[in-house]
Amino acid sequence: MESRKSGLLEFATGSWPLDTNKPTLVFIHGSSQNRLFWRAQVKDLLDVANTIAIDLPGHGTSPGPGSDHVADYARAVRTFIHEEKIPHPIPCGLSLGGAITLELLIDHGDHFPAGILMNTGARLKVNPLIFETIQKDFNKFLESIVRVGISGKSDPDALRPVIWETSNCLPEVALGDYQACNRFDAMDRLHLIKKPVLVVTATDDILTPVKYGLYMAEKITKAVVHSIEDAGHLSPLEKPHEVNNAIRDFLRQLPG
Repeated sequence: MESRKSGLLEFATGSWPLDTNKPTLVFIHGSSQNRLFWRAQVKDLLDVANTIAIDLPGHGTSPGPGSDHVADYARAVRTFIHEEKIPHPIPCGLSLGGAITLELLIDHGDHFPAGILMNTGARLKVNPLIFETIQKDFNKFLESIVRVGISGKSDPDALRPVIWETSNCLPEVALGDYQACNRFDAMDRLHLIKKPVLVVTATDDILTPVKYGLYMAEKITKAVVHSIEDAGHLSPLEKPHEVNNAIRDFLRQLPG
């Protein structure tokens, strides 16, 4: 996995330069996370696509500031894709990253052959306790991600170091991310998405339950749903093989 920089965004890629004959998966992390969250996907999906995982502004090694509006992050991602001339970009976002992906597909759908929505929703209301915990005790907030972000069938001791590594940013950036989620509402705009979309849910996700994904799939004309068994909100970390296979199967079924 190679690290590179484009404008104000740092990113990781499975190979460089990109193959212009392949689609490019552009992985967009969730609130407070960074590009390392997608390590397994960037490495393992090169057989079907170019792979890129970005650090949103203020996250990982991308300079700040972050934002408290999904539209600002979507603009940064779109600028990155345009400046780097990313071939056949397919945004794949989890949670906040999924909201960013929705924003891109709704407002600029002609620029994307498809999209992937993972453990996310068209509306992302946030429990007020999350805001309070971020402001009062950020380490407690990070530990809460381990507690509520994974399935009870996953091993918290094995995943804790990875979750802390991929979910650690400045508290004010994390706060802005969750404020962006709390403001986001695309429920009345889903019908505007006309491109093929893979909706990935996880059976044990309590933060964005399966019903969120089913609602989006019902409203998006060309959506298909794949559920990851025995996984929670952080299914790409918990069940990377299953997640990668779902993405791989989706890409192989796309027209052209």
